[in-house]
Amino acid sequence: MGLGVGWKLHGDGRTPAPGAVVRPDERLSWGRTAGLGAQHVVAMFGATFVAPILMGLDPNLAVMLSGVATVFFLLVTRGRIPSYLGSSLSFVGVAAIIAKDGGDAATLTGALLVVGAVLFACGMAVRALGARVVHAVLPPAVTGAVVMLIGFNLAPVAAGTYWPQDQWTALATLLFTGFALVVLRGFWNRIAIFLGLVFGYALSWTLDRVFGQIHSADASGKVTDHWRLDLSGVSDADWFGLPELHAPSFSLSAILVALPVVVALIAENAGHVKAVAEMTGDPLDDELGTAIAADGAATVLSTAVGGPATTTYAENIGVMAASRVYSTAAYWAAAAFAILFGLCPKFGAVVAAIPGGVLGGITVILYGMIGLLGAKIWVENGVDFGNPLQLVPVAAGVIIGIGNVTLEFTDSFSLSGIALGTLIVLVGYHVLRALAPAHLRSPEKAGAEA
Repeated sequence: MGLGVGWKLHGDGRTPAPGAVVRPDERLSWGRTAGLGAQHVVAMFGATFVAPILMGLDPNLAVMLSGVATVFFLLVTRGRIPSYLGSSLSFVGVAAIIAKDGGDAATLTGALLVVGAVLFACGMAVRALGARVVHAVLPPAVTGAVVMLIGFNLAPVAAGTYWPQDQWTALATLLFTGFALVVLRGFWNRIAIFLGLVFGYALSWTLDRVFGQIHSADASGKVTDHWRLDLSGVSDADWFGLPELHAPSFSLSAILVALPVVVALIAENAGHVKAVAEMTGDPLDDELGTAIAADGAATVLSTAVGGPATTTYAENIGVMAASRVYSTAAYWAAAAFAILFGLCPKFGAVVAAIPGGVLGGITVILYGMIGLLGAKIWVENGVDFGNPLQLVPVAAGVIIGIGNVTLEFTDSFSLSGIALGTLIVLVGYHVLRALAPAHLRSPEKAGAEA
């Protein structure tokens, strides 16, 4: 397919035959392809604009760059891996830690840029050495632990920053979002987080009209009288214009906090490539290194101008599974829509006005779900915690990560939380494996041979 843009028309371009699928190098009519692209935009939209809001970055810029990153990814992978690249939620905890230590948006994007560069290097290494190296260095026991501590390390952000701004709206938003995730089906279930935000937004507006201002902590933590939903910035925003860009700055402490997320990103990419391979029927192990490298390079491109890190989205893989349309043409259409959305500052102002209480309800669920993805990795790969080789490093690393334990080396350098927890799990596992008796090192059920 060359660059992956020479699509063949599938059948009559209208409806696939029963049991048939639209392959990555095929497309439906351009009208139907545009409709599928719009569906992909809605599927990715919730997480793509929630992530930058939680990290203190510009959601308009993030949406626009998600389109740019997706185009880049499709070109690099030559259209073999239909995927959408949106804002990564894996760095929300990193952003909170950097902000707590006095870092600004430039410090955060600088750290994420370095992570993208490391991810790119890892992808190139996987291309050279083969996909099996991923399973050897990052067995599911390690990967699951890192994903878990990344999610649960965020608990103080939800409980201490967002929830106190409006506890009752936070509770109502949590309950509605939980209902949407469990009870709704199909398309509506896939945008449940987005529906929760819309519900909380509308509820905050209604409460302001009925009860007036609330006396609670604001976004800065100061207790004062304020509106739950402040739309003053919307009327001042233009309908069309470029999002504001900024250059990254680099801090060693911020970079060290962010680097452990590389483990989660590699595991995430591997899982998504495997899922796409199973759906399309194409063996894609030889493309895993390319996919990881492309994701890393896209993150570098995004963070270099002030955007968030990017990652392939499971939400859009779900859309493909439901529609059985794997055409990369639909992703090109989605990318075009995202770029157009990003060029509307008024839209960004509406998004930026989301009340803290609403984010409180959303993040309680979202952070918990991120953490429990780690447990899902363990269960799906049969990780045996009766084996102390897997139990000990994981137990220690998870508690260090969640408890935000700090190890001070000098007055100016320390490791804590996510960074220290990941180091304990990763290094501890491999050192103990080298020293453990043979019966503990016997073929693990943990998918090392996958």
